[in-house]
Amino acid sequence: MKIDKEAEEMNFSKFVYAFYYAVANNESARELMQKDKLRELAVVLTKRVQSNATIDWTIKESVRAKLKVMIKRTLRQYGYPPDMQKLATETVLAQAELIAAELTRE
Repeated sequence: MKIDKEAEEMNFSKFVYAFYYAVANNESARELMQKDKLRELAVVLTKRVQSNATIDWTIKESVRAKLKVMIKRTLRQYGYPPDMQKLATETVLAQAELIAAELTRE
């Protein structure tokens, strides 16, 4: 996973940046939510995914269902715009799978 200049300027780890990118990638979400709130949301998502990184991904659908619920709850908790939650959830799930794979290789 590559960290770009923006992530370096924001002092993000590659994992936090992956989730920040997932939730801040939507222009409407950036307009409705402050940058600090999106940053905090990314940090929380990172911690929650990392705590589930050891889950057996061979049972992918079960894992995806559990993470999907956790992601949706977290997005709602942080006031993420409801009409944008589906896309953000899928993007975060994709990032979570990549990050979990990377964490289990380390």
